[in-house]
Amino acid sequence: MTDTAVYAAGGVVWRLVEGKLKVLVIHRTAYADVTLPKGKVDPGEMLAETAAREIFEETGIRVSLGIPVGVSRYRMPNKRQKIVHYWSAEATDKAIRESAFVPNKEIAAIEWVGPKRALKHLSYPVDVEILENFLRFVDDGILATFPIVVLRHAKATPREEWDGADAARPLTARGTKQSSAIVGPLRAFGVRKIVSSDAVRCVTTVTPLAAALGRPIERTPLISQDAWEEGAADARAVIGKRVRARKPAVLCSHGPVLPDILTELALATGTLRGSYLGSASSLEVGAFSVAHLSATNPGSGIVAIETHAPKV
Repeated sequence: MTDTAVYAAGGVVWRLVEGKLKVLVIHRTAYADVTLPKGKVDPGEMLAETAAREIFEETGIRVSLGIPVGVSRYRMPNKRQKIVHYWSAEATDKAIRESAFVPNKEIAAIEWVGPKRALKHLSYPVDVEILENFLRFVDDGILATFPIVVLRHAKATPREEWDGADAARPLTARGTKQSSAIVGPLRAFGVRKIVSSDAVRCVTTVTPLAAALGRPIERTPLISQDAWEEGAADARAVIGKRVRARKPAVLCSHGPVLPDILTELALATGTLRGSYLGSASSLEVGAFSVAHLSATNPGSGIVAIETHAPKV
């Protein structure tokens, strides 16, 4: 990839109508074409945030992102490469009712169609490929999913520069910016439950998210670094509760604890352990991994896992 590439994000928006799958296509006014909803990244945005925003702006429907369903790459007329990341996204009945979409100078219409018709009417092969990726998941019995997000706390004052208790170390100015930068993307994944190590640097990392959602932070020593160093941590208990709840959640913890959290998530979902667990747990400060689980059968394994880092 070159720095001149243009990044964008969007989604395969879906719903069930009387048990039948429908996907959303948009008819664009200026181009007279049929595409999937997508748009360019705004400055400072993370890709997941872009996808949810663009879907809302183009369709009026607020969605939470599901599994990633592919990346399209193509050359624009000006020869620059465009790279578009796509996610699956369910449109709930409530979100559809609340949509205030009206035809405009950019979007002439939005239309719910069956997958076969969508494949036939989409104007571009790259869109067809993304939809085919999505339909492969559907054929495997994966449609509704929920995320468990594993977040490493934002940048904190280094241990050697802090005289107090380790658990009391505060965030740096950069860490404070990171804690704000992750609010949008975490909301894009529909996170509602916030669980955090009781260390100040973890609680402060998720405080802006809690404020944005109007939700409390559940603080626990079971995923704290102090408990981990003392051999008293219990990631299994925390993960087990979250998998059983089948609700979108974020767990904020520490670098050394993250491998245990991901290992327990694999065990709790019957997922074969592999090198991907190491990648998903080797997070820089302020970064997070999203593990997507089947909403109907969470014990069928981690469906997909992706990692995101703030741009600050």
